[in-house]
Amino acid sequence: MLRIYQNSYRRTARKAVVYSTKVACCNHSTLCSITSHPRRSGNGNSSSNGQRHHEEFLLGGNPARGWQMPPPSRGYGMLVVRILRGALKLRYLVLGGAIGGGVSLSKKYEDWKDGLPDFKWLEDAMPQGERWSQFSRNLIEVGSLVKNAIDVAKDDLKAKTTVAALGITTDESRKKYEKLQSQVETLQTEIMNVQIKYQKELEKMEKENRELRQQYLILKTNKKTTAKKIKKSLIDMYSEVLDELSGYDTGYTMADHLPRVVVVGDQSSGKTSVLESIAKARIFPRGSGEMMTRAPVKVTLAEGPYHVAQFRDSDREYDLTKESDLQDLRRDVEFRMRASVRGGKTVSNEVIAMTVKGPGLQRMVLVDLPGIISTMTVDMASDTKDSIHQMTKHYMSNPNAIILCIQDGSVDAERSNVTDLVMQCDPLGRRTIFVLTKVDLAEELADPDRIRKILSGKLFPMKALGYYAVVTGRGRKDDSIDAIRQYEEDFFKNSKLFHRRGVIMPHQVTSRNLSLAVSDRFWKMVRETIEQQADAFKATRFNLETEWKNNFPRLRESGRDELFDKAKGEILDEVVTLSQISAKKWDDALNSKLWEKLSNYVFETIYLPAAQSGSQNSFNTMVDIKLRQWAEMALPAKSVEAGWEALQLEFISLMERSKKTQDHDGIFDQLKAAVVDEAIRRHSWEDKAIDMLRVIQLNTLEDRFVHDKQEWDSAVKFLETSVNAKLVQTEETLGQMFGPGQWRRLTHWQYLTTDQQKRRSVKNELDKILKNDTKHLPTLTHDELTTVRKNLQRDSVDVDTDYIRQTWFPVYRKHFLQQALQRAKDCRKAYYLYTQQGAECEISCSDVVLFWRIQQVIKITGNALRQQVINREARRLDKEIKAVLDEFSDDEEKKAYLLTGKRVLLAEELIKVRQIQEKLEEFINSLNQEK
Repeated sequence: MLRIYQNSYRRTARKAVVYSTKVACCNHSTLCSITSHPRRSGNGNSSSNGQRHHEEFLLGGNPARGWQMPPPSRGYGMLVVRILRGALKLRYLVLGGAIGGGVSLSKKYEDWKDGLPDFKWLEDAMPQGERWSQFSRNLIEVGSLVKNAIDVAKDDLKAKTTVAALGITTDESRKKYEKLQSQVETLQTEIMNVQIKYQKELEKMEKENRELRQQYLILKTNKKTTAKKIKKSLIDMYSEVLDELSGYDTGYTMADHLPRVVVVGDQSSGKTSVLESIAKARIFPRGSGEMMTRAPVKVTLAEGPYHVAQFRDSDREYDLTKESDLQDLRRDVEFRMRASVRGGKTVSNEVIAMTVKGPGLQRMVLVDLPGIISTMTVDMASDTKDSIHQMTKHYMSNPNAIILCIQDGSVDAERSNVTDLVMQCDPLGRRTIFVLTKVDLAEELADPDRIRKILSGKLFPMKALGYYAVVTGRGRKDDSIDAIRQYEEDFFKNSKLFHRRGVIMPHQVTSRNLSLAVSDRFWKMVRETIEQQADAFKATRFNLETEWKNNFPRLRESGRDELFDKAKGEILDEVVTLSQISAKKWDDALNSKLWEKLSNYVFETIYLPAAQSGSQNSFNTMVDIKLRQWAEMALPAKSVEAGWEALQLEFISLMERSKKTQDHDGIFDQLKAAVVDEAIRRHSWEDKAIDMLRVIQLNTLEDRFVHDKQEWDSAVKFLETSVNAKLVQTEETLGQMFGPGQWRRLTHWQYLTTDQQKRRSVKNELDKILKNDTKHLPTLTHDELTTVRKNLQRDSVDVDTDYIRQTWFPVYRKHFLQQALQRAKDCRKAYYLYTQQGAECEISCSDVVLFWRIQQVIKITGNALRQQVINREARRLDKEIKAVLDEFSDDEEKKAYLLTGKRVLLAEELIKVRQIQEKLEEFINSLNQEK
């Protein structure tokens, strides 16, 4: 059996040699030569011998022939070879199976395809070529229509589902909608206020940055620079006059008859687009059908080398050739419009002034007004329609204003609202220029003859100086002004309005011709009326100056800004004097305020409960516990509160003392009080001060030994003063409870009430108890209450036990405080006895030691607070006051409220009229030179 196994194993080994000769014999060149080339040997048995040698090598070798045992790694190598051979066989099997499966699958597919029915008849039924393409396009259009219908239905269903899910009825939904709307408006107002504050801070920083840059350049060059006066253009000078008038005449109280071009029209009629076309830049925000112009926008057009825009109250220039600057400008215009609307209004009378300069621009001043509306939406204020009508009439009622009436050519002329208003203000049409917009749409929708009638002034009863047709866009928001103008010129060149009996002259079309005509009429009106307006302001100035001299002969005309700066200096001077207050005065004020804050707690929570405990040891133990708890919890915060109030009182007293000086001006009192109140409201003590005070106070209260006679006497005096103060309060309470004494009743004809008579009867019984037991406990026993009631019943006075206890409390407190005063007098001369015997002193002076500890805490705390006031809090208060003053200086409404009176109002009006009159004269001189 063993022999059979060996033979089988040797046959297996021979097969392995055939497949892996090179691997097995890589380190045995002789054996590899014999095995690989058996016929190259000279001996006929070389093959069998070589094979036998190799078998012996694989099986361990023959020791007799000198073979060596191969290393164990050879066996591992053969094992790897056999594994690789098996893997290669598996790969071939998988590859063959895949090929066979693919052939079989292809055969099955052909059989299945042959079994399908013939669909060639569809080729004749379905459209081919162009017909199929047209059918596909129609199918896509139907799909888009269905999709839009589904979206609309979804929105409707969503709204209905939301209302149904909330379970809201019509009234409830209206109330909730109004509530949500008010919340949204409140949030919008807050956001606008924050944005306005941020914008002001940004502009302030930009201004400071420019000033610092100029100072740096001056220091760097070390040369004196003289400020050169820049010569202003004629239109800029005129625009400044209008700006001064808008600030002076916000309430429409003065007749401002200076010319300007007023752009009016129905909402979405294209008036803003006309203005943009004249300015050659898309400078205004746009919306889809909603009201975008919410306030008057004054645009001053001037010729210049660069196309730029700038707001009147800002130094930033917007480059209108850059899309990024245009986007910023439109965003800022929208922000200013929304910021001008306050109090739930939809439109505002505040004028937003800006200047646009650029090559080829016609010099003029235009005012873009909110569009006329016929119907209000739910998100508008109830007076929106009337406010717009009133504002439009006001600007058009100026007899020297040029009315640029904008009419939408794509809608029926009968639906216009603006033409009626224009007829009311200018019935003869001597200063009206009619502009028909969207003529490209009108040509497609309306009869050309009807358009010709409109532009020839034969359709409307309204009269005008001229009639113009313009195209201000082609329905694309991203189109530039150059593209729109080119489209406009191409349209009018090819328009059928100029053919077939055309009555429109070429000068009546295009925005370019319109701007030339408006500018020419504007300057003609300016030259005709400016002298008259200057004379009117000159007369007004003379009258105001005469009134000032009669009412305030010794005062100079100081406006609000100058008065505010003067008040600001006086307030800051008073803050400086805080640091000049003496240390003793600060200590007295702080110590007084500290004891005022702490006295009630000391008496009610610490002293009285401990003193009424019955023994000196329990008194000291209770005092130590309560003092530590107090110092760890409430004492530091109360001390900071006392310091803050002392600082406030000192500052207010300084402001009050300044009113008693000879040069005091009472016009500043209201402003100073408002600034001080706001600064104190904002000011808060540093948080770390509480932790610092806690450590100091705990360490101070640990000391229980009075160090010298002077401190002892001071503590006794402090105890007597405090107890006397409490005794006075207690006697006042008893006086109210028991009524006036006999002498006062006789001299002032006063009588006792029934309750006061009962109280007096109870007091007589309680005095007997205290007289019998001078060291009575603070509460009455049940037997004592019963005895008092029975004694009172014998005198026909019926009261309950609670009534007796209420009367007992102030009576006993007075008795206790009188005893405390007596102990204080006894302890006044007991200091040396106290130092020798300590806590075992015959005279109980624990009260004096307690109040000495309280006194030391107040002194240490007051000293720490004084250092904080001088070193930190006064400067922090100074910063708060400066911040409040800066905010007030930027708030014109607040300044007008705080600085008021006839003197201020008259000075403001006189200064403003003087400025307007001087600017008008300067403009007239330049205008005459240009002629």
